[in-house]
Amino acid sequence: MTDTGDTRNATDHGRAWAELVATARRTVADGLVVGTSGNVSVRVRDGGSGEDLILVTPSGVPYDRLGPDDLVAVGLDGTRRAGTLTPTSELPLHLALHRNTRARAVVHTHAVHATAVSTLVPELPPVHYMAAALGGTVRVAPYATYGTEELAENMLAALTGRTACLLQNHGTVTYGDSLAQAYDRTAQLEWMCRLWLTAHSVPGLRPSLLSEEQMAEAARKLDGYGQQP
Repeated sequence: MTDTGDTRNATDHGRAWAELVATARRTVADGLVVGTSGNVSVRVRDGGSGEDLILVTPSGVPYDRLGPDDLVAVGLDGTRRAGTLTPTSELPLHLALHRNTRARAVVHTHAVHATAVSTLVPELPPVHYMAAALGGTVRVAPYATYGTEELAENMLAALTGRTACLLQNHGTVTYGDSLAQAYDRTAQLEWMCRLWLTAHSVPGLRPSLLSEEQMAEAARKLDGYGQQP
């Protein structure tokens, strides 16, 4: 991070880091990750240089041990800009999203039900209309070793037109305009995966699935959902 002496700049980054840490801790509290698995990032503007920085969780550090002085920041080229801790091993995944999409925040988890679904089907069947809130039927990115460019490329392909995908035999990735939105999309995805697994497990019965027309109608209604400005 550029040393500008700008207190406001440092304060803004500190707030963003605190929100990132809180989000990472929430993934543990809500059972979406175990130990130090999963990772979170958020994009911020450095007031001194005008450069966009990526604040990201460090590798192998329990989230409950992270404090204000543990901030880790890299540039879009992956070069360290602040902090002494090593960034997450999934840095290529986060950088790919921040470079190639409108993502301002990214959440990656090893959620149990979502990971289970990723081992069974090439995409999550449209069992609930909330899939429309993620852009449509959620795809599964083919397996690749964690932390590799291959995984990042597979993920980007699966995310075409979507804000969430499953990583085969691995977990979930979602992004959004904020950490809150990215996290909410992760929670919704895990819930839908749990729903499908539950319905799919009933002997002798098959869950009903939504048609493309039904999904499109849900997408239109969701576009105006909630409090509008």
